[in-house]
Amino acid sequence: MPDTDHDQERDGATLGVVVGVFLDHCRHGRGLSEQTVRAYRADLEDLVSFAADRLIRTAPGLTLEVLRDWLWAATERGLARSTIARRSASVRAFTRWASETGVLTVDPGVRLRAPKGAAHLPRVVAQDQVRSMLDGLAVRAATDDPGALRDRALVELLYAAGIRVSELVGLDLGDVDRTRLTVRVLGKGGKERVVPFGVPAHDALDAWLERGRPVVAAAAAAAAAGPVPVPAATARPAAASSAASSGTALFLGDRGGRLGTRSAYRVVARLLEALPGEGPSGPHTFRHTAATHLLDGGADLRAVQELLGHASLGTTQIYTHVSSARLREVYRTAHPRA
Repeated sequence: MPDTDHDQERDGATLGVVVGVFLDHCRHGRGLSEQTVRAYRADLEDLVSFAADRLIRTAPGLTLEVLRDWLWAATERGLARSTIARRSASVRAFTRWASETGVLTVDPGVRLRAPKGAAHLPRVVAQDQVRSMLDGLAVRAATDDPGALRDRALVELLYAAGIRVSELVGLDLGDVDRTRLTVRVLGKGGKERVVPFGVPAHDALDAWLERGRPVVAAAAAAAAAGPVPVPAATARPAAASSAASSGTALFLGDRGGRLGTRSAYRVVARLLEALPGEGPSGPHTFRHTAATHLLDGGADLRAVQELLGHASLGTTQIYTHVSSARLREVYRTAHPRA
């Protein structure tokens, strides 16, 4: 069924309004992640401002020359090639949608080209470093500190399943099958997949769900009920009744609500920054690491593609380059005739 309100909103609308309709379509019509929508918004708002400086108020004024000038101006400001490439992708997505919906009679973004971003191989943590890190988390979790129990389960699951941090924080209790050792995640574009995880992640999740999450949920319920704190001895028995107030989220923050992406990022960053090696220190590093270790262990590339939820096999193939790069480095440092 056509979106009549949006059709009316686009007709004769300013460029800024049309961009707003496009962003709404990306969020609700295509189910893109908030991170992707934020990137589109930042890039397209800059384009709207650039166009306004040139007295271009409506979408039909966006010719190929204007789009090229916009990218050139960004280059002159010293923006990185990867940023220019992202901006080019953002505007091409916008103009393609605009042409498909009749806002534009032709798509000026089809012929728009931008320099490819510099090819950086993703950071991969060595297996012995991952093992040492997880052993340290297990020692902390043995004290039954709720935060330590959660952090251990969080990292174990990120590494075991290779899921995105957005998929991790979006998990509900019912998404985890502790009998089959699988987790159901909602990936990009609203695509659902079921991913397996191993026994260590299972044990960490059990400990969090049985000895960590109930304590956090009970404390949150007590804080919401009033200023009188719940005695430690009664915190766990009250957990069952407090589950509803904490919702169905698998991972909870310190205040009892669903753990946010930034909080999960901070947990991982503290751990990775303590390890040797260069590159990003966020949750995606565990996704890269899991994929590379699977391929190093002999996993089929298409199986890894399914595990990661990549739409294209080409996206997964970067991990074969990572493995090859690591092999060359080992050869260079170990072979006497290297």
